[in-house]
Amino acid sequence: MPDLKPTTALGGPTPVTARHGALRIEENAMLALASLALRRGAGEPSPFGLTLPGPGKWADNGKVSAFWTGQGQWLVEAVDRAETDFTAELAALCPAASVTEQTDGFVAFEIVSDKGEAPVEALMRKLVNLDPLAFGKGSATRTGMDHMSVFVIRRAPERLAIIGMRSAAQSLWHMIETAARRQAELPA
Repeated sequence: MPDLKPTTALGGPTPVTARHGALRIEENAMLALASLALRRGAGEPSPFGLTLPGPGKWADNGKVSAFWTGQGQWLVEAVDRAETDFTAELAALCPAASVTEQTDGFVAFEIVSDKGEAPVEALMRKLVNLDPLAFGKGSATRTGMDHMSVFVIRRAPERLAIIGMRSAAQSLWHMIETAARRQAELPA
């Protein structure tokens, strides 16, 4: 039997982190993800007491968070739960919904500024076709980034998350880090 070792989406034994100027970029390898879709005629559940958000929104209750992905559909997140059976727990709380494991299909990158929201907004202008001023805290949407489809979440004014396909993890990381590095190199 081979000696198997777990790796993150970027291929390392631990999540990758980079700092460029005011921005810190982190691979969030411990984020559990599950899709939740209502079945015909089912009422909207409140998993873990969370009120599921509407179109273009993200909601967080401290235990879990979720963002809208389509009519009657959400992606539910749980911090530090990637190595647990979060999907089974969510499915038990939402028996009238279809719940599917998504953790290993995606990669999540957290971008945090230690100098307020301006560096995050400047980075958004380089990466995605979204108006950072209209995309405030609690906003979430699917958009294109280069040639890939990603989910973008504004967790706080100074915090942005980008979730994309795990198979594109290296490309996403390269784009995010390159844009952050170039931004940090600009004269103040």
